[in-house]
Amino acid sequence: MKAVRPRLVAAAVIACVPLAAHVRQAPQAPVFRAGVDLVTFGVTVTDRRGSFVGSLTAEDFEIVEDGRPQAIRYFSAGDSGEGRSGPEMHLGLVLDLSESMGEDLSFTKTASVKFLNSLLEAVDITMVEFETEVRVTRYSQDDYARLIERIRRQKTSGMTALYDAIGVYLDGASGQKGRKIMLLYTDGGDTTSSMSFGDLVGVLKLSDATVYVIGELEHQSRFTKNEQRLRLQQIADLTGGKAFFPIDVKELDRVYAQVLAEIRAQYTLGYLSTNDRTDGAWRKVDIRVKGAGGRCDCRVRARKGYFGPAGPPKQP
Repeated sequence: MKAVRPRLVAAAVIACVPLAAHVRQAPQAPVFRAGVDLVTFGVTVTDRRGSFVGSLTAEDFEIVEDGRPQAIRYFSAGDSGEGRSGPEMHLGLVLDLSESMGEDLSFTKTASVKFLNSLLEAVDITMVEFETEVRVTRYSQDDYARLIERIRRQKTSGMTALYDAIGVYLDGASGQKGRKIMLLYTDGGDTTSSMSFGDLVGVLKLSDATVYVIGELEHQSRFTKNEQRLRLQQIADLTGGKAFFPIDVKELDRVYAQVLAEIRAQYTLGYLSTNDRTDGAWRKVDIRVKGAGGRCDCRVRARKGYFGPAGPPKQP
């Protein structure tokens, strides 16, 4: 497997067969295609105690884009159950292998394998390993044993190209159709990426992947810990995901179980926007759960909007 320098955005590798690397300025806003292009959102609903709210239907939701109600054209529950089918799921595992991960890596590998053994719904898994360099490999379910073996062989070295690693994964995921879940495990901040945090925010807003972050920050200084916690929280929030910050690496099993529950509780909603402009502008989206009198004591977590399609420039 060829290492990818952080300045490059890599093509994914399918079933461990390398494809040519290529450079792109930014991924296009991806959509789930079901005959027509839909704007899709992963949506998590909890009650005020933080428990997941299940058994909702499309009629329980309302979507408003830039103040205008939208008609839901696609709906699926994350844990679909018998007789129901949802969009195929693509999983990204983004693993920090920088030098500072050394003392925690053994437990991290064991916990990651246990997590993957529990999430059999994914049709493929993209493994992104990063330190000073970023390496990416995509595995089908048939290559699952190779993925597990690769995780178990990992060693730590180098610095932390965190932002580049996330960007590489999101670029590859932009070409996938269906539901995209990214799980990031890291113990600290970026030290060597060519991509800035501001650049990363733009890429996150372009993407329709949901990001779950596990930040093991106990080895950081108080100042660094607070700064990195805020940034990792923002990375998750922008995508409608969630960040977890275990106090001890031994909590990873419990945290991975929480992430698994989050993934399985997520709804997928899709609609055809009534805005037919091709100006590439940001569109604010508000997703709510309806209840008696228009009120419901529910918390809805989803990305806050998307960039509309960009058409060719107008001729003078």
